[in-house]
Amino acid sequence: MNASTHRTMRRRSVLKAGAALAGALGVPSLLHAQGNTIRIGHLTPMTGFLGALGEYATMGIKMAVEEINASGGALGKPIELLSEDSVNPQVASSKAQRMFEGDNVAFLMGEISSASALTMSQVAGRNKKLFLSIGARSDTLRGKDCNRYTFHVDIPVTVMVNTVGQSLLRDNMVAGKKFFALTADYLFGHDLSRVAKRFFATNNGNVIADELVATDVTDFSPYLLKIRQARPDVVATNLAGNQVTNFVKQYSEFGLPYPVLGFNLNTADAWAAGEGNLSGIWPTVWHHDLNTPGTKAFVAAFQKKYNKVPENHAWIEYVSMKIMQQAINETKGTDTDKLIAYLESEAQFDLLKARKGYFRSWDHQLMQEAYPFTVKAKGQAKDKFDFLKFGDAVPGPNQPLELLAPSKADNACKL
Repeated sequence: MNASTHRTMRRRSVLKAGAALAGALGVPSLLHAQGNTIRIGHLTPMTGFLGALGEYATMGIKMAVEEINASGGALGKPIELLSEDSVNPQVASSKAQRMFEGDNVAFLMGEISSASALTMSQVAGRNKKLFLSIGARSDTLRGKDCNRYTFHVDIPVTVMVNTVGQSLLRDNMVAGKKFFALTADYLFGHDLSRVAKRFFATNNGNVIADELVATDVTDFSPYLLKIRQARPDVVATNLAGNQVTNFVKQYSEFGLPYPVLGFNLNTADAWAAGEGNLSGIWPTVWHHDLNTPGTKAFVAAFQKKYNKVPENHAWIEYVSMKIMQQAINETKGTDTDKLIAYLESEAQFDLLKARKGYFRSWDHQLMQEAYPFTVKAKGQAKDKFDFLKFGDAVPGPNQPLELLAPSKADNACKL
């Protein structure tokens, strides 16, 4: 079966599932009334080093679409989601263009890779259509590479570094310390390394090495030998996806004595590393143990549907779809200019957290809480998903949500 045939079959299965649901609800069939549906393009990595995260992302957004359609859709119209593997930046760009031209989608959503998100943002700009970049975190996407048609949901690199940085400064883990860094060799990793180095320099830390790691590397023994030879005080990772999982597992097996911290780690990759391998301080945008009514309801529904705990990419795609439902309902349609104006109005969105979020009008970044996390003491975990220990939300409840984000003065974004 070639890729085109496989894609067609997958799309047909999506349409059939939507048709069955629509028929059960007494709304027009998606197969026979596409003019009465809201068609949305969704691209995210389902293979490669980010594939495990993309799997959760796809589950989250599909669950949101099913809930929306079961409640009558957006503006009374069912949503038709066209979801595909973005694969890499070049494929993501061509698929984004095809979704606008051939599939006639109202807007695009998705992505985790910052490199792919950049190409999709450029396509959206050329077509003058909205792109909600959900899981990409590079500062440059909200900075020099920003455009009027792209909005960003996940926390950016600067927030990730500052979330961990607060804990490091509190524990006197920066000034006078020697850091050995490992960096994912693509747009996101380079951006993360740049911001991390700035944080260390500002607080009198010394980065003695920064090794670039290709995204397809699985054997970290050459880097572990370099760390042992360098004898740093701390190992800092700017890795991504399953790079982090592979590194921390092999680091634990190697038995090096230097503490590890990281500025990027998704909970699925932390779970894959396993209790006993992971240590240090890390940032996250959301976690399933949040004690809010919204998170509890979401987690219960997700577990019932998929028989597993939702990871942060499942959550963020779920709430992103609900954000767009609210925007469509409030603007009475999918007109691009009206959607942009509404998102720029700093309208409030329920993120299933203690505080609602809003998009800044000048860089299109969603302002929201983040959380530092570490690892529970041995023996405290109830199951394989329970060994992470999450800190309080940052910024704190009495602090502005923009506290840890890049300021306008420090941001090169010109919409």
